[in-house]
Amino acid sequence: MKDQIKVGVASFGMSGKVFHCPLLASNDGFKISRILERSHNKSAEIYPYAVISRTYEELIGDPEIELIIVNTPDHLHVDMATAALEKGKHVIVEKPFTITSEEGQKLIDLAKSKGKMLSVFQNRRWDGDFLTVKKLINNKLVGRLVEFESHYDRYRNFIQENTWKEEEGAGTGILYNLGSHMIDQALVLFGMPNAVNSDLRITRTGGKVIDNYEIRMDYDNLKVLLKSGYLVREAGPRYTCHGTLGSFTKYGIDPQEDMLKAGFLPVGDDWGTENEEDYGWLNTEVGGLHVEGQVETIPGSYQDYYQNIYEVIRENKPLEVKPEESLNVIKIIEMAQESHNQKKTIIL
Repeated sequence: MKDQIKVGVASFGMSGKVFHCPLLASNDGFKISRILERSHNKSAEIYPYAVISRTYEELIGDPEIELIIVNTPDHLHVDMATAALEKGKHVIVEKPFTITSEEGQKLIDLAKSKGKMLSVFQNRRWDGDFLTVKKLINNKLVGRLVEFESHYDRYRNFIQENTWKEEEGAGTGILYNLGSHMIDQALVLFGMPNAVNSDLRITRTGGKVIDNYEIRMDYDNLKVLLKSGYLVREAGPRYTCHGTLGSFTKYGIDPQEDMLKAGFLPVGDDWGTENEEDYGWLNTEVGGLHVEGQVETIPGSYQDYYQNIYEVIRENKPLEVKPEESLNVIKIIEMAQESHNQKKTIIL
């Protein structure tokens, strides 16, 4: 038995029930000790061994808990992460990290002063399609990359009722929600860009928050385009890569979220594997020979995020998702907002 890390989960909403708790429960390095539910007992049906806390103060006040998962509405991230760090806890914050880069820097400084780990749940670094694209680019299978396009589209032509995500306010809308994933992936692949240009829109009837964005990130001899919208009924490619030797296109989306929603735990050899019909298509040149065909998708592995967290806390290994990286995500979001408002390209 590993030296378990006792965990407190600050919410049992969608992210707690679908992502954090199953991933924690499937790793014997963690024990879910407490779950915050202010008025329900839903978590007890699945995790009867976890104590239900009615207040956040009670959750972070447990001296045995080492790690707090702040997976609450975005505007609460800063205050709740701050309180947990002040109590001497390690902290994982659900994406987006914070609303502003100034807030993010304050959290980073506090974590360093307390000597505690701070990370952001950027789970889509472990999407199978992204892992495949990353390896393809690193191995230069399309030659020198000149254009990269990523889409994260949905079809939701209605306004969801009774949710803060559809109300006007700082940090709402898909730029912070889905954009946090897409920008993080781009920064992992290419680092910070030279310039950012964006177009942000509200496209649904009666909408109050941004539900469509196009962000262009310019690099030396490389154009990166990130697009997302809620009115895309017929989805195009998820990823498109063009280079000096060829192209790669990938449709579909990583299956792990649907598997978790269906109640499966991330264990076994079949976890995160895609159906063959969803494999990407590569048309390129290798050693002077024309090569064209499917590329098997690397299995996704969200469980690797929490395995790294365990190794950081117990074995002092390097942190995969550093808070400074998620701070850069927020900086790009701020630049995208500035670019849209001023109708101009923002130079870093």
